[in-house]
Amino acid sequence: MAEPMKDKTAGALLREARIAQGMHIAAMSAAIKVAQRKLELLEADRYDELPDATFTRALAQTMCRVLKVDAEPVLSRLPQPRPSGLEHVASGLNEPFRERPGRHEPRDWAVLASPVVWGTALLLIAALVVFLLPPGVLTREPTAPSAPPASQPAAQPAVPPAAPPAVEAPASQAPVALPVPQAIEPAASAAATITLPVVAPPLASAAALQVRTSAASWLQVSDERGKVLIARIVQPGESLELDGPAPLRVRVGNASGTQLSFRGRPVNLAAARDNTANVELK
Repeated sequence: MAEPMKDKTAGALLREARIAQGMHIAAMSAAIKVAQRKLELLEADRYDELPDATFTRALAQTMCRVLKVDAEPVLSRLPQPRPSGLEHVASGLNEPFRERPGRHEPRDWAVLASPVVWGTALLLIAALVVFLLPPGVLTREPTAPSAPPASQPAAQPAVPPAAPPAVEAPASQAPVALPVPQAIEPAASAAATITLPVVAPPLASAAALQVRTSAASWLQVSDERGKVLIARIVQPGESLELDGPAPLRVRVGNASGTQLSFRGRPVNLAAARDNTANVELK
């Protein structure tokens, strides 16, 4: 008899829904772009190792949306996020404002400390000083500068020094012509070019793998050197042909909906566990 739904945890519900859809946990990790380790912790109900309750609930809701299942039974089994401390702010807003005890300056001093008052006072003082100055002080013409003494010689313009005469080469010295190197002719005794047939290197043994799917399935194939040939979800009805040096390591997320053929021979996936198969083809 199946376990009653009310006794199942949120992680168990998510794991059963994922297996029923034939989706490998690695495919779920690639679909929602979340580390596979966090999905494993959620399905194992190890919520204390996840960042917080809000992240746990959001991750579970995303998995339900991808699997197209109702998220309410899963969210009701998850821990609720802790309430924030905003409720304590309302009590402080309703309290009356109390001024701190201290020395208050009289209102008259506050008016005098205004920049407008100080600026007006400075303008009045400047106007008073101008009014009290004796007449003719501001209108006095400046005296002409005294003439320079006669004994001082006049400045003479600077004359640049004459450039030294160019030294001429003696007429008896004729230019020497450099010898022009002659083109080096190829030796007549050079060996003729011999054309040899190019032998192509032997090709590495290639393994041909054919894949056909009747349902969506995660497929990951790597060759002998560890190079990943494919790692994605194969859509229903899609056919693939993969080549690479054997042995090929194949992981299938939906064994019941996937058919493999290696070098023309079908591959048996009956030994799959939880509808997931890992095979090595040589």
